[in-house]
Amino acid sequence: MSSSRYHYLAVDETPDSSSDSEPELPLTQDEPKHEAPKSKKARQRAAKAALKAAKAAEAAGATVAPAASSHSPFPAPAPAPPAAAPAPVEAPKPASALGPAPAPSEPTPAPAPAPAPQPQPAPAPPAQKVDPARVSAELPHLNGDVHAAVSAASADPAPLTPPQASSPPPTPRKARRATMQERAVAVPPASSDHTGSAGAKKQAIITRTVWTFIMIFGFIAILLAGHAWLIVLIMVCQSVVYREVTALFGFKTESSTRGDKVDGGNGERDRWSTILNWYFFVVTNYFLYGESIIYYLKHIIFADVYFLQLAKHHRFISFMLYTIGFVGFVANLKRAHLKRQFGLFCWVHMSLLLVVVSSHFIVNNILEGIIWFWIPASLVICNDIFAYIFGMAFGRTPLIKLSPKKTVEGFVGGAFATVLFAYGWATLFQRFKYMICPVHDLGTSAFSSVDCVPNHVFHWQEAELAPPLSALASSILGRPITHFPYTPFQLHALVMAVFASLVAPFGGFFASGFKRAFNIKDFGHSIPGHGGLTDRMDCQFLMGLFAYVYYSSLIRETHVTTGQVLQTIVSSLRPDEQIQLFADFKRYLDGQGLKVEC
Repeated sequence: MSSSRYHYLAVDETPDSSSDSEPELPLTQDEPKHEAPKSKKARQRAAKAALKAAKAAEAAGATVAPAASSHSPFPAPAPAPPAAAPAPVEAPKPASALGPAPAPSEPTPAPAPAPAPQPQPAPAPPAQKVDPARVSAELPHLNGDVHAAVSAASADPAPLTPPQASSPPPTPRKARRATMQERAVAVPPASSDHTGSAGAKKQAIITRTVWTFIMIFGFIAILLAGHAWLIVLIMVCQSVVYREVTALFGFKTESSTRGDKVDGGNGERDRWSTILNWYFFVVTNYFLYGESIIYYLKHIIFADVYFLQLAKHHRFISFMLYTIGFVGFVANLKRAHLKRQFGLFCWVHMSLLLVVVSSHFIVNNILEGIIWFWIPASLVICNDIFAYIFGMAFGRTPLIKLSPKKTVEGFVGGAFATVLFAYGWATLFQRFKYMICPVHDLGTSAFSSVDCVPNHVFHWQEAELAPPLSALASSILGRPITHFPYTPFQLHALVMAVFASLVAPFGGFFASGFKRAFNIKDFGHSIPGHGGLTDRMDCQFLMGLFAYVYYSSLIRETHVTTGQVLQTIVSSLRPDEQIQLFADFKRYLDGQGLKVEC
C-alpha cells in the first residue's frame, strides 16, 4: 500500500476553549515537542518534516496518529486511555503547523510522568476518504510535494488503513526479490536427462522421422499404381490444403458470436458461405481438370459420342456454373456482415489461385510424363530432409525472421545435398519408359507395357573432356577417359535442384508468414509430427508450377498429334464432310497396301 494513503501530518495542537475535541494526552518522554513556527516558511518546513517523520515511522513499522485541530481536514481518531497515574505537569503551548496558532488556554494540570510502558500497537483509525479540494482550500500554504501525496491518496477509493507494526510493507527491492523467487519456483529448470523438454524433443524427432518414411513409401506405392492414382492423390491433397487455408478466415455470423439462436447460433458457421466456398472449389476443378483431360486425351474424348458435347462446350458450361455461384453469393449478402462476407469471397478466390491452379499444373506434369512430376517433388522432399538434418547438427545462424528455426547452415547444407541427389536420381529414373512417356491411357501402371518415342532430352550424348580433366579422370579410374556420357535431362535436373534449394523454400517462408499473421503454429494436424498438409505442400506448389513452365518453355516438343487432328475434324467439319474425308483417307490407305478393319 502506498504510504500516501495513510500518512497524516503529525502536528501537536492545543485546542482552544471553544473546541469540542477530547482533551489532549500528556506527552511522554519519548515524544518530541514541536515549537510553534513563527513564519509561513517555517510552517512549510515543519509540514515537510512531519511528512518525513511519518514516512520514517512507516518504514520502522510504527503508526502516526493525527492530532486534533480545528484547522485540519482529517478527523482525529479516538485517543488511547492513559497509562498509570502520571504526575501533573503543565502542558506546552504548541501552535498548529497547518494554520495560525490558536488562542492560549489555561494550563491543565497533568499527572507526573511514569516509566514508559511497552509499546502496544495503536488501534487502526477508521477508513477515511480524503477530499483533495478540501485539503487544498484548508491548507493553501503546503507546497507541491504535499499536495501530490494527498492527491495520490484520494485517487484510490480503498480504505486508508495503516500497516500493522508486526508486518511492515515490503520495500520495492524486497518485492522484486520475492517476485523473482516466485518465478523461479513456478518455472522449473530444464532437466538434463531424457525427461521434460529433452524427452519431448526426442519424441518429436522420432514421430517426425517415422511419418516421413511413411509418406515416402506411400508416395512410391501410389507412383507405381499409375497416372490415375497420382491425379487422385493431387486432388485429395489440394482439397485438404484448401480446407486448412480457408479455415483461417472462418466466417461466423454476428448473432452466433453473441450466442443467440438466430442465423444458426451457438458459434455455427454461416452454412451458405461454407457451401459456396466448396461450390467454387468444385467448379474451378471442373474447368481446369477438364481442360487438361481434353488436351491430353483428345483421341479418347473426341471419339466418344457421350464426351463429345461436353468437350465442345466445356468452357461455356464452366462459365455458367461459376455464374450460378456468383449469383448465389450476392443473394446471400447480409447488411450486418457485408465486410466479412466480401473478405471471405476474396480469400476464397486467392486460395483457389494459389492452391487449385498450382495443382492443375502439377497434374499437367503427370500427364506429360511422370518423371516431370516425380523428380521435382523428390528434390523438394530431399532438400527438406537434408536441411533439417544439417540444421539440427550444425545450425547456429538464423536464416529468416519469419522462420526462427531455419538456419543458414541447414539452408546451405540442404542445397549442396540436393544438387548431388538430383544427378543420381535423374540418371536412375530416366531409364524407364513408364516414367518418361506421356500418358496415353489412364489405366497404365508400372507393371504395364509402355512404349513411346522418348523426348530428345533423354537421349544419351557424349561430351569431350578437356585434357587436364581427361588426365585426372584417367588417373582416378585407371583407364583412359576422353569422353563423358550424359543426357540433357541430367542438366535440367540440376537446374531444378538449384530452384528447389534456393527458391522453393520461400514458399515455406510465405506459409510461415501466414501462420504468424494468424498466430498459429501449424495449419492443422493432418500429419503427426509435421502439422497440417499445407505445412508439407507449401514448397511443392511453387516447385510444380516452375517445373511446368520450365518444361513447356524449354523442353516440350511441338508436333501434331492424332488427337489434335481428330479435334480439328470433329470441331471444324460437317458430318457429310467427315464421311467424305473418311472415304478419301481409306482409299489412300488401300493404295499404300494397308488394310483397315472397320
